[in-house]
Amino acid sequence: MSEQAELARRRRHRRVRRKAVGTVERPRLNVFRSLKHIYAQVIDDDKGHTLAAASTLDSELRGKLSDLTKTEQARSVGRLIAERALARGVKQVVFDRGGYKYHGRVKALAEGSREAGLEF
Repeated sequence: MSEQAELARRRRHRRVRRKAVGTVERPRLNVFRSLKHIYAQVIDDDKGHTLAAASTLDSELRGKLSDLTKTEQARSVGRLIAERALARGVKQVVFDRGGYKYHGRVKALAEGSREAGLEF
């Protein structure tokens, strides 16, 4: 990603973050997308703690993702982050798209986490 595009994404992310604040009752589901991988975290912004995390680099998913497209991989990461969040007692989250457009891999991750039981 070019430097100018990255600055624009960070600007959009700041704009999204003004409204998307994670609390104990409803933490924030944050997404970071790189060219090869996608990462998701469930964050309690009040305490500054990460409650759950998942990515395409996760040992649980690593072997299963080799023959999938990046969009399918993102959906798998969404399911995994939802399972881990539900195990911690989190059912509702605020979705933070990280300044990325809500389509493609970001949308697939969101849909995968909704399928697995997260509400947002």
